[in-house]
Order: sequence, then C-alpha cells, then structure tokens
Amino acid sequence: MLQAFYSATVGAQQQMQRLNVYANNISNVNTYGYKAQVPAFQALMYGMLDGIDGSQLPRGSGTVMALTGTDMGDGAMEETGRNLDYAIVGDGFFAVYEPATGEVTFTRDGSFTMNAYQEVEEGAEGEEPVVNTVYYLCDGEGRQVLGPDGYPIPMTDPNQELNIGVFTIQYKDGLERVGSGRFAMGEKNGLVWASDSKVLQGFLESSNADLANELSGVIEAQRSYSYVLRMMTTADDVETTINALANG
Repeated sequence: MLQAFYSATVGAQQQMQRLNVYANNISNVNTYGYKAQVPAFQALMYGMLDGIDGSQLPRGSGTVMALTGTDMGDGAMEETGRNLDYAIVGDGFFAVYEPATGEVTFTRDGSFTMNAYQEVEEGAEGEEPVVNTVYYLCDGEGRQVLGPDGYPIPMTDPNQELNIGVFTIQYKDGLERVGSGRFAMGEKNGLVWASDSKVLQGFLESSNADLANELSGVIEAQRSYSYVLRMMTTADDVETTINALANG
C-alpha cells in the first residue's frame, strides 16, 4: 500500500490529539493559575522492516505528538479584594497538602478558603478523648495550604495576616498535571525550596492561555486534519486504480 496512506492515517490521529490540547486550554481560559499546554511534535523514523518471506513493512511515517509541554509564563494579575486570595509575583508555587493521603502538590491558584477540621486530642487517664475544631487555610477542595516552614497554616480569623509559603522547584519540565491546576513532582524534578517571591493579597493570577492563540491553533489543526484526509482519499483512489489496471 502507498506510504502516503500510512502518513495520512497517522496525521489524522495526531491532529485530533492536537485539537484536544487546544480544547483543554480554551476550556481553562478563565481558570485562575492555569498554565497552558503546548503540543510538541517529532518526525517518525522512516524506513522498512523485514517481514515474513522477505516482505518489506513500513517502520513509520509522518509525525507524532511526542509530548505536551507546559507554558510556565505568568498570567495577568486580577484584583479581587478578597482577603483569602493570593497571587505570586515572579517564580514559585503554592504548596497544598492532602490530609487523607499525605500528598503535597503545587499550584499557582491562590483562591483559598478557611476550612474546619476535627482533630482528636487524647484525654487524661480514664477520660474520653477531646475533639477540637481547628481552622486551616485551604484550597477550594479542602487541601491545606503550607507556610514557608512546610506546615499547614492555622487560622482564627479570616482577616488575619497570613504568611503564605512560596516554593521553587528546581526543574519544572516534566511536572505531572494532577487536576485542578495542580502539579506533582517526580524524582527528575530535583529539589524544592522556599522562595523569596512576593505574594499579593487580594489578587489572583489569571490563566496564561491566550484565547486568540488557542483558536489559531484550532484552525491550523482543523485544516491539517482536512488535508491529511484528502491525502488518504487520494492514496486510496490511486491504489484502487492500480489494482484495477493490474486485474484488467
């Protein structure tokens, strides 16, 4: 079969994945702290493989979306006036702790809340344990925000002045997206340490996904998809003609 048919088939599939990336960015244009994904392509290896009875089989053709990188550029600052909204000026992430699993993840979304937790304190000998209600600064899903010392931030008043921790990750490439604008570190991301970046209270960082750029990418992917489908149709027509001539 013509190599063009294989190239077109791979191209159609990859352009669909490219469209998914742009669609996800567009859906998060208004998500605070969101970092846009950037599709990256690489060429497949050209050549043939030895098949059964010496037949030659295609090794690969066209291009493939090798990975989706992350644009870590800053988003615009938006003033909200809320005491529990925070934005980082410069490099760094907020760290949030999941009490149920002990997982620590990182985010640029500083739209925090004040959540209550029940903590059990052992009573004196022969007495029942004491249940205390403790309030912590949390993200919108109940994860506790960490201070510069790496511990959750207790609260007594939503208007109190808080010392929010900002952390720098040594290597940002390859951070794993885990939903809600959060990132998880792996071994390849190196070390993490407290940053001296400034934090603005009453502000939030907007998404850095630019709607105009994302729509331009959608148009490019749609046109590329239509072109590879036309290539596929043409390759099929050529194959049909050759077979007809050979059998005629």
